[in-house]
Amino acid sequence: MNPTSPIRKIYQGIADRRQMFRLFDRHAQRPDRFEDDAGPLYAGEWFEIGRAEHDHMLEILPPLWMRGDMFAMREFLTDSITSVFFALTINGRIRYFHGYCDLFDRGSPERMRDAIVERETWPVKAMTHEECLEHIWSSTHDDYRGYAGERWLPEHRGKRTVLVYGRGRTELKLLDRLSDEEIAAKLPVHLRHLPLKTAA
Repeated sequence: MNPTSPIRKIYQGIADRRQMFRLFDRHAQRPDRFEDDAGPLYAGEWFEIGRAEHDHMLEILPPLWMRGDMFAMREFLTDSITSVFFALTINGRIRYFHGYCDLFDRGSPERMRDAIVERETWPVKAMTHEECLEHIWSSTHDDYRGYAGERWLPEHRGKRTVLVYGRGRTELKLLDRLSDEEIAAKLPVHLRHLPLKTAA
C-alpha cells in the first residue's frame, strides 16, 4: 500500500451482515463524496466477518478472481480498489475477513493477508490506540459522527468528528483528539480494559 493507506484493522470482533454492509461504506458522509478520490480512505481497511457473510458475498456475483484462500469482488469501489475476502487458518481455525485492496498495487492482496495473519496471532489480546479510534468510528451511528466543517479552524476541516457526552453536556470533538477517558467511555465494556499495544 502507499504511505497514505496503511493496512489497518477498523473493527474489533466479528461483524454481522448488517455491520458488514455499514463498514463497506463507513466514509459515506465525507465532504465532497462524489468529487474526491476516496481511494486512500478505503485502501488497507480490513475487518473480520463470519462464514455466512463470506459465503454470501461469494455467491452475489462471479468473483473477479480466486486464489486459494481469497477472492476479489468484480465490482470496484473506486477505479482500482475492490473488496477482497479471505478464509484464513489462524491458530488452527478458519476465520473470515474482508479488506479493501488497491489492485493497481501489485501484491496488495497478499500483503493484506499477511498483515491480517500477523495481527490476529498477537500472543496477547490487545488493541493499538489507532484501532481504538477506528473501532469507535466504525461503531458510532451516522447521527453521532461526521466531519469538521466551516465552524472549525481551517487545519481541522474535513477531519472526523464524534459526539462526546460528559459533565452534563454533549460536545463535538475531533476523533483523533479524544482523551483516554473519552475513548474508554465510547468502547464496548469488553474492550475497555484491553491493554494498549504500540503499533509496530
